[in-house]
Amino acid sequence: MKVLKFGGSSVATAERMTLVTEIVKGKLRKDKRLVVVVSAMGGVTDMLIDSSVMAQQGKKGYLKKVDEMFDRHKEAVLELCGEKGLKRLLPKLQEKTDNLKNLMQGVFLVRELSPRVQDCIVSYGELMSSIIIADFMNQSGLECRWLDSRQVLRTNSDFGAAKVDFKVTNANIKKLVKSKTKLMLMGGFIASNDEGVTTTLGRGGSDYTAAIMASGVEAKELEIWTDVNGVLTADPRKVSKAFTLDSMTYEEALEMSHFGAKVIHPPTIQPVLQKDIPLRICNTFQPEFPGTSIRAKSDNKHIIKGVSSLSQIALVTVQGSGMIGVAGVSGRLFSSLATAKVNVILITQASSEHSISFAVKPEDAAKAKAAIEDAFEYELRRGAINEVAIEDKLSVVAIIGSNMKNTTGISGQLFGALAKNGINVRAIAQGSSELNISVVVKNADEKKALNALHETFFLADKLSINLFMIGTGLISKTLLKQIEDQLPRLSSKMNIEIGLTGITNSRKMLIKEEGVSLSDWSSELEEQGKKANLQAFIKQIVKANLANSILIDCTASEAPIGHYAKLLSNSISIVTPNKIANSGKLKDYKNFNRLAKKHGVKFLYETNVGAGLPVITTLNDLLKSGDEIVKIEAVLSGSLSFIFSSFTKERKFSEVVIEAGDKGFTEPDPREDLSGQDVARKVLILAREMGLQLEPKDVVVENILPKPLIRAKTIPAFFKELPKHDKHFAKLRDKSLKEKKVLRMLASIEDGQTSVALKAVDESNPFYHLSGSDNMIVFTTKRYSNTPLVVKGPGAGAEVTAAGVFAEIISVASYLE
Repeated sequence: MKVLKFGGSSVATAERMTLVTEIVKGKLRKDKRLVVVVSAMGGVTDMLIDSSVMAQQGKKGYLKKVDEMFDRHKEAVLELCGEKGLKRLLPKLQEKTDNLKNLMQGVFLVRELSPRVQDCIVSYGELMSSIIIADFMNQSGLECRWLDSRQVLRTNSDFGAAKVDFKVTNANIKKLVKSKTKLMLMGGFIASNDEGVTTTLGRGGSDYTAAIMASGVEAKELEIWTDVNGVLTADPRKVSKAFTLDSMTYEEALEMSHFGAKVIHPPTIQPVLQKDIPLRICNTFQPEFPGTSIRAKSDNKHIIKGVSSLSQIALVTVQGSGMIGVAGVSGRLFSSLATAKVNVILITQASSEHSISFAVKPEDAAKAKAAIEDAFEYELRRGAINEVAIEDKLSVVAIIGSNMKNTTGISGQLFGALAKNGINVRAIAQGSSELNISVVVKNADEKKALNALHETFFLADKLSINLFMIGTGLISKTLLKQIEDQLPRLSSKMNIEIGLTGITNSRKMLIKEEGVSLSDWSSELEEQGKKANLQAFIKQIVKANLANSILIDCTASEAPIGHYAKLLSNSISIVTPNKIANSGKLKDYKNFNRLAKKHGVKFLYETNVGAGLPVITTLNDLLKSGDEIVKIEAVLSGSLSFIFSSFTKERKFSEVVIEAGDKGFTEPDPREDLSGQDVARKVLILAREMGLQLEPKDVVVENILPKPLIRAKTIPAFFKELPKHDKHFAKLRDKSLKEKKVLRMLASIEDGQTSVALKAVDESNPFYHLSGSDNMIVFTTKRYSNTPLVVKGPGAGAEVTAAGVFAEIISVASYLE
């Protein structure tokens, strides 16, 4: 024999009741006998509670709600059974409704709603749904016997959450088993006491009814049919990548339910656990899905079976020197809480016995404090115990799995995942059974913690990255295209999934936790984006608090820099080709790197110098290995390298500058390059990486631009003025050619000094042979003294710069793994 229970969502409409009947038909082909337990139609119990409260408050609208409930059941009968069936069932429904109205009228007149009357009122939901479904099953060719649950389940008189008298109840069930009826159907949730007065079993009562019946008939399996595919690894509203478990143990299911899993209610487990009856969670709307099997032993496919949480808890801490080595402190503490009827969710105690912390519901915190202060009045007065501390706006996050005790490194993985996402742990608890590890975190970090842990324990073969991008210029477009092209390789070869979660430019901004399309981001931004507001964009990123978040600043603007500190402080890594942050004030450069280190995230800016070339990485590797930098000489501007290598005798300077701009080598305002300021920023960054405490003014820059070009008020004005100075630059070129030299804008760091100057170099100089937009950085060090270390390659262009940013995104991902 099997017992099947169908929840409120499964019987909410006539269409769904038909689906339930088809499932039962299919089961009867395999199983000779079935007991079916049904809930009230979805929403009906709440409707009954609301109407009874309205009656208690003297609001006449309660009758309208009762009529609405009657009409809903009547319509279901008409759709299921037609006019003939309605004629057959209507007297029963009308009788139930009239009885219900009489009860409500009594409540309305005396303005009193006792638990006893409330139980009687809410019982009508299950009574009416079970009568309708049983009748329809009979009409559909199934020989179905309707059972009045009140005649089967016996309880005490604790109305609202009555305790089952299993001796009488099991005896009643045994009688039913002897009847040999193939199909029995009853309402869940309701029972009666010794006097025959209606009682209810409390929250999850229909599941409990089914479990009691399964235990009583010694079923081979209990099936709970609901609207999900089984027990999920996490709450899908908080963890989008949660998936259905194949199996789990009774103990794991109990832990999951304690931590808020809505599919199973704790009392449901006990009757089937005692008889070792397997329990299966199935989906009414996808009956072919196997669901989740809950039994004494489960598979070892996943060491951790769930990541759960309890939102909104308060942490109460009692501490003081008067607790150390004193027997009975814990007993007095928890006895006082029990007397005050405070439920304790989690307990943790320092090994020094100096403090005890425990979690309670926020509404119980003040009551707990008062109870403790009363119990420890003497110790508090003499200072042996400090004032009781309460910390609110917290959540408990737990990982659950019976195989944890046999596996090393679980705690390390848990705390490593939380640390890498900047999540601070306020308290830790682990039972001696090692069935779960619980941590208390800020409520604002709950979702982030759940996702970080779920990814660590269930999706270890895939790391999901959330990208937020500022800027939609050429580098951004190129980067997004590169990422899109590499997604299959990243997934299959590196187990990394990169998603664009937010993007903004000067006009529009868009944040979508489910992801912005990498192929159609421009259209989505234009059509779905809101008016751009950088401060609001950053605020949303911080508020979203998503695991593995990286901000990409692809602008050349100062505006995003002001938000770097906030992002890093909220454990969001930053990757940027924007060199303004690191070439501005020294204190800002130091602060950004300090914050990144403090909060366990990355602040990467390799593309600040040399586009995609490994310049900063090479320098840091030299320094980390103990080498000493003697001198650095470099061509650090791909645009200037292109301009001066292309500035041959046959060409005009203005033509070459325009061509460099067309190729995307120069900044929008070429004066950023030609003035040497762009190179100055890059060499300053290298100097700071070496440890030199320099400000921008400390870089000596030779200005090669005539004053009229510097004074041009706009970019168009600059380009209009530029051809007038072709002769000036031709003289510089011709002079160098006459000396068999070429012009190069060289940056240098030596003896603590930095400079940028246009120099003529001969054929013996390594910079002489540079061509195109190539950069070259020459490191002369204590180890590389005779033959300097040279890094050479393209130093400008969207493709190489985007590739450099892409590489650093992968670097952050590798760190987060």
